[in-house]
Amino acid sequence: MRLKNLILALVLLSFAAPALRAEYVVLRSGQRLTITGYQLLGDKYRFQLNGGFIEIPAAEVVTIEPEEVFTPILVPSNPSALGANAHFGQFIQSASKRFNVDADLISSVIAIESNFNPKAISRRNARGLMQLIPGTASRFGVQNIFDPRENIDAGTRYLGELLHRYDNDLILALAAYNAGPQRVQKYGRVPPFAETQSYVRRVKRTYDQRKTPTAN
Repeated sequence: MRLKNLILALVLLSFAAPALRAEYVVLRSGQRLTITGYQLLGDKYRFQLNGGFIEIPAAEVVTIEPEEVFTPILVPSNPSALGANAHFGQFIQSASKRFNVDADLISSVIAIESNFNPKAISRRNARGLMQLIPGTASRFGVQNIFDPRENIDAGTRYLGELLHRYDNDLILALAAYNAGPQRVQKYGRVPPFAETQSYVRRVKRTYDQRKTPTAN
């Protein structure tokens, strides 16, 4: 009963004001709750909300994942118009031609992976614009994982390999980019992980928006 009361309080607080940092808590009950920060304290999570703090047993938390809709830093409508850093567009176009991957797809992956922040580091130690893990970066000969050109080249090359592996099935390729090919092989489909399913959905939606002509 106490846990239900805590969850109810968390839900009410999460709607008190817009989140400053975009993350969801996915609970065992299936609920998805918006938070602005969190800490793991022993066997409990301490979640920060706009209205304060609340603790939930770690056993009740399935995953914590980025919010699906957030305010972008740099989300260009096309790779050649990247606001403050036009070099990103040049690197995207170059990698697109070199590895035969649609530039709009590369941009969509970058938008969701790092929000066009070349210094981004995830809690899983993925780094840079296309959120490469150090092992993947090393496999593709990356010297500086935070260098935009190197990061985009390696990420695009890897994405191209996955598209080829799955016969251009975009959904499976994106799932493998996020969760790893071994997990896609294990399940024979998009793995049943909330984070991966959300990731595939967000990239696909962004990509579709790029491919939809703007109404005059």
